[in-house]
Amino acid sequence: MATGDQIKSLVKAYVDHNDDKFKTVVLQIAAHEAKIGHDNLARELKTQMDKLGSKRGSIVQLTPQNPMLLLSAPDYDMSELIVSEEISEKIHRILNEYRNRNKLYKYGLTNRRKVLIEGDPGTGKTLTASIIASELSLPLYTVQMDKLVTKFMGETSAKLRQIFDSMQSMTGVYLFDEFDAIGADRSLDNEVGEMRRILNSFLQFIEQDSSESIIIAATNNQKLLDQALFRRFDDVLHYALPTDREIRRLFEYKLMNYDEHFYITKELIKSAEGLSHAEIVKVCDDAIKLSILDMQPMTSEKLSTLLQERKDIYTYKEA
Repeated sequence: MATGDQIKSLVKAYVDHNDDKFKTVVLQIAAHEAKIGHDNLARELKTQMDKLGSKRGSIVQLTPQNPMLLLSAPDYDMSELIVSEEISEKIHRILNEYRNRNKLYKYGLTNRRKVLIEGDPGTGKTLTASIIASELSLPLYTVQMDKLVTKFMGETSAKLRQIFDSMQSMTGVYLFDEFDAIGADRSLDNEVGEMRRILNSFLQFIEQDSSESIIIAATNNQKLLDQALFRRFDDVLHYALPTDREIRRLFEYKLMNYDEHFYITKELIKSAEGLSHAEIVKVCDDAIKLSILDMQPMTSEKLSTLLQERKDIYTYKEA
């Protein structure tokens, strides 16, 4: 059932005529109900939201979505993010400061809400944005880079302004994935100065932004970013491939619910070294599916084979 915070958020969205927030909270409730097996209730909630969106004169009328923003209502918690203790503490600090932002305001301070995440693909950058949104009961708006960046001079900067205007009017977590598309070092630019103008616009907008939204920029390559960006962010999180301890935690998280007696060996952990968090999770899912379909118990040998198959993808790519 809906939590007390979700009910309060629904009422506040109704009072504020905040259509996006109302829809997001309902979808969060539906996602939670589906997760605990209440499929019929989840389906009914989504059906009612569809009717509300098409019904004229509704108490809460859903507004058209900004085409540059992909709205989602994640349903995750911190236990699903397996990272180092240092990163985990930083995320908890972001959550704690947001929840107590009014207390900080009284002392002339602001909460951390502009975050840069860099690291290899599949190490949990996008998942982090989803978890922050879910933990704070906020909608997640993913910026569609293919719709933001255009070849026409000045158009991308104008679209950027629209996104920052949305941050002010629709509080949420805003994710700029593949951020190097607009944050690349200006000294590396060969685009007749247009990319310089885009980056300068972003620097100006993020400097001036005073909304309550959380801004997350994610990139696979920190070295490509312009140095002027870093002082604009309240926190920079560096993600890396999982350590042996994190690999064990990933195996435990994914496999023990299916087979609580499965034994995780040192050899198995060694077999997973060099793969990202997302790749290890995918291999675990594949192993569970094989076990179910073959009606055979899951074994370390089979899991090791699947891990090696995953590594072979890179071998073929290099060849």
